[in-house]
Amino acid sequence: MSKPSVVTCPQCGKEVVWCNDSRYRPFCSERCKLIDLGQWAAESYRVPLTEDEANPMPPGKI
Repeated sequence: MSKPSVVTCPQCGKEVVWCNDSRYRPFCSERCKLIDLGQWAAESYRVPLTEDEANPMPPGKI
């Protein structure tokens, strides 16, 4: 049997064992999970635009 993986909580940095018993994985707790969800809901996380998306073609130039 292999040793379970250990990951870092993306919110607070605490180490979390990656197994079925880790209810909130990859987060360490419900609190960190809800903080992350709140940041998504508040649109704090953004995917950067590519150059094509930043300068779309004018209408009619398809």
